[in-house]
Amino acid sequence: METNHKTGLEDSYVIRNNKKLRRGYTTGSCAAAAAKAAAHMLLGKERVTEVRLMTPKGILLNLEVLDVTQGENWVSCAIRKDGGDDPDVTNGILVYARVEKRSEPGILLDGGTGVGRVTKPGLEQEVGSAAINKTPRQMICREAETVCQSFGYTGGLGIVISIPEGVEAAKKTFNPRLGIVGGISVLGTSGIVEPMSEAALIESIRIEMNMRLAQGAEYLLITPGNYGETFLKEQTDLDLSAFMKCSNFVGETIDMAVDGGAKGILFVSHIGKFIKVAGGIMNTHSRCADARAELMAAAVVHAGAEYGLVRQILNTITTEEGLGLLKGAGLLEPAMEWITGRIHYYLNHRACDRVKIGAVVFSNEYGLLGETAYAAELKEILKKR
Repeated sequence: METNHKTGLEDSYVIRNNKKLRRGYTTGSCAAAAAKAAAHMLLGKERVTEVRLMTPKGILLNLEVLDVTQGENWVSCAIRKDGGDDPDVTNGILVYARVEKRSEPGILLDGGTGVGRVTKPGLEQEVGSAAINKTPRQMICREAETVCQSFGYTGGLGIVISIPEGVEAAKKTFNPRLGIVGGISVLGTSGIVEPMSEAALIESIRIEMNMRLAQGAEYLLITPGNYGETFLKEQTDLDLSAFMKCSNFVGETIDMAVDGGAKGILFVSHIGKFIKVAGGIMNTHSRCADARAELMAAAVVHAGAEYGLVRQILNTITTEEGLGLLKGAGLLEPAMEWITGRIHYYLNHRACDRVKIGAVVFSNEYGLLGETAYAAELKEILKKR
């Protein structure tokens, strides 16, 4: 989003895949800045056009105050979200804070239009609460309390954070699946958006897993992406209530399950992702590692293939192409037996055997390819009741 207003992030960049990407600021920072500006206008009785906000990351923001309205005992204003070069459905939306005087001391914080409500246990906020996460809540309250102190105000303040465009934006997020209804979450642990942040995606996986475990799901059904979801729905009779996606973060997902006290995980994955796990690769993104052809070639060597087939496998572009060669040579079954054995070893090695892990591996063209040692047991546990 282009703006002539200087925010303090003009020269703040990260490098991702050899590209220079501009940082932005979170919805949490917007909410805290809007609350600070509105409280200042309410108690100081003067118009504010800019507001300074120190983020938890230690970066000072200078944000433009927009759409100011006020009454006798309240003020409302907005800050426009700028996610930098991070693709996000919230980029450019207005985050409002309405601050009102209260006779009771202290800060009473709530969410209004476009801020989701928590309807399921296991999230950072209790059921019924506004989906304003811990760090943004602390930022909002801290800024409001600081303004109160600066003006010697000893009464209380009621603060309502609203994001009118959040109602529509939420439809493009995982919020409905997580049990957050009516809008988006007010997020941010550092106050700053790191473009293309893997940390943010891993944190979203952690949040969903914690919710599943809090709802009593001792065994988790996990797939990297859409192929696995389609396979589960069309080719299995498993209960999808404990289903979630882990993207490329296989290792981190196992770590979270161990930390959260899960008893077991059944991964269901396309061969293109999980053949990498057969080599101990726990982040399956292509920029981290791509040993698909090499691992498949190793599998056919173990299956007794001749050099010519091994060389053909090494020259393949896709795993589906390699599977076709294996099937044509009559080596698909023994090769997959070796691959699933290696997958079993590395998954359970990562978990230090503290969580029982199985995997089902499939191909879009050839269907079910193989299962690891614990898969049958975990499938029985996860079947629809």
